[in-house]
Amino acid sequence: MSSYVSREQRVPKDHSLRTLRALDDGIRANMSALFDQRSSHTGRWSIPPEQLLRVLLVQILFTIHSERQLVEQLDYNLLFRWFVGLGIGDAVWERNSSASISTVCLIPTSHASFSAAYCI
Repeated sequence: MSSYVSREQRVPKDHSLRTLRALDDGIRANMSALFDQRSSHTGRWSIPPEQLLRVLLVQILFTIHSERQLVEQLDYNLLFRWFVGLGIGDAVWERNSSASISTVCLIPTSHASFSAAYCI
């Protein structure tokens, strides 16, 4: 799909998700080394854990009740795609893969870092 307007231009400058994404970028920079360390012996996950955690934020903030609805929303909602880091033409992963959200969040250290970062 080609578009003359970038994803960045489609999100209003004063949208609250812009502020959250800027905060999240800083947190992710600190957690990236943790994710690399956790997956050093097996390789990185097929879906980056940074994206999975952003998807979890979308699900919580916008009260999306199921992973099926979450994946469906990611497929067509440009705001959510922008926040998570998916391009307009990027494929959304299969719903079965979204079970990985729970897997990433059950890693004790990442969960503690994630919670500490957002529960200020």
